[in-house]
Amino acid sequence: MLRLAIQKSGRLSDDSLNLIRECGISFVNSSLKLKTESTNFPLEILFLRDDDIPGYVADGVADIGIVGENVLVEEGKQELVVERLGFSKCRLSLAVPKGTDYTSLQDLQGKSIATSYPNLLQAYLQEQGVEAHIHTISGSVEIAPSIGLADAICDIVSSGSTLISNGLREVERIFKSEAVLISNSNLSEEKKEILAKLMFRVHAVQRAQKAKYILLNAPNDRIDEISRLLPGAKSPSILPLAEEGWSSLHSVVNEDDFWEIIEKLKGAGAQGILVVPIEKMII
Repeated sequence: MLRLAIQKSGRLSDDSLNLIRECGISFVNSSLKLKTESTNFPLEILFLRDDDIPGYVADGVADIGIVGENVLVEEGKQELVVERLGFSKCRLSLAVPKGTDYTSLQDLQGKSIATSYPNLLQAYLQEQGVEAHIHTISGSVEIAPSIGLADAICDIVSSGSTLISNGLREVERIFKSEAVLISNSNLSEEKKEILAKLMFRVHAVQRAQKAKYILLNAPNDRIDEISRLLPGAKSPSILPLAEEGWSSLHSVVNEDDFWEIIEKLKGAGAQGILVVPIEKMII
């Protein structure tokens, strides 16, 4: 059985559990339990503090883990990364009180900055040639300026609403982060096989999230032109319609190209265009 460590609460935890469920893996989750076991896949899930996960995986207490890249780099354990997962994206930013006169990072020279990420912050300040006093605190970083603990903060930002509600404004983005899958380097062959099966499912889910399934009707004399606009896995599927001279084309389109392709399809004579989400995509 493979043992997976994830954050016990918060956005990263929710996103991680959603991914596992989308992989067809069933489990019973309770806020009172610190571990659970899948009922249909050889996987045990541990719910831990996010900054404990890299150490647990490195020491072999957990076989794999899902953690924010910011935590991993702060702990100096980047070598554990197996794959970037593309969700729970955020950034580590510097913020100051709204009324503060700020024009550049040099304005923080000699000032105090509160953060839960002293290593990342120190590396950035050194790179920029700025010396500041770093106050390391474990939580409620946003309150530090209002109680006189620091002149600025360095903390994780997603939407920025927490900063706004605490009278702060973002002034510098110093590190971009997302969820990453990490692994112990000494997995048994059995556990490597389970991990490979898990990643097969993860990749199928990820491909589906980035693609749309398109169905459309097209005049037969426009099929070649329209087919060139539909970059499917190989080529569009073409099925004759009951109405003579028309066919139905089916294909997969990358979500990033979706709207541009739709406009081109309409211009080429496509009609009755349907766009359907894809649950899993295996190639």
